[in-house]
Amino acid sequence: MAGPKERGTKIPKPIAKIFTGLHGKLYALSGGRIGSKMSGGAIVLLNTTGAKSGKTRSSPLIALDHNDGWAVIASFSGHDVHPGWFHNLQANPEASITIGKTTTAVKARTVGSDERAELWDRAVAAYSDYEKYARVTDREIPIVALEPIG
Repeated sequence: MAGPKERGTKIPKPIAKIFTGLHGKLYALSGGRIGSKMSGGAIVLLNTTGAKSGKTRSSPLIALDHNDGWAVIASFSGHDVHPGWFHNLQANPEASITIGKTTTAVKARTVGSDERAELWDRAVAAYSDYEKYARVTDREIPIVALEPIG
C-alpha cells in the first residue's frame, strides 16, 4: 500500500503556464542565449502542433542527448495529467526542436521500459526534481525520444 503523496513539489498550473510561456519567448527572442541551461541540463524548445487547435506550440524543456537525437521528460511538475505538448505529440508525432538558433525536424515516440530506465537515471542526474515529481503523481512519467527526420 502506498503512503501519502508528498506535498510541495507541484508547481501550480497557472504559474507553470506563465513561467513556461515567458521562458519560451525569452529563449526564442535571444536565439537561446537566455534560458538555455537549467540545473546542468540543456534547454531546448520543442515545437508541436496543437492536437485541437492545429497551432504551433513551443515548450522549453530539458533535453538529453539520445542516440542520434534527444529525449525529453513529460513530468509536468508532477501533476496527475500529462503536459499539453505530450498530447500534441500523440496526435501528431512530427514536430521540431530548436537548439539556440537551429531548428531540426523530428519524429517523436514514447520510449519503452528498458530504454526508459536508462534515460530516467540520466534525467534525474541532470535535474533531481524529476525524482520528486515521480513521487507526487500516480502516473508513470513518460519519456519521449525525438529522432531527426531525414
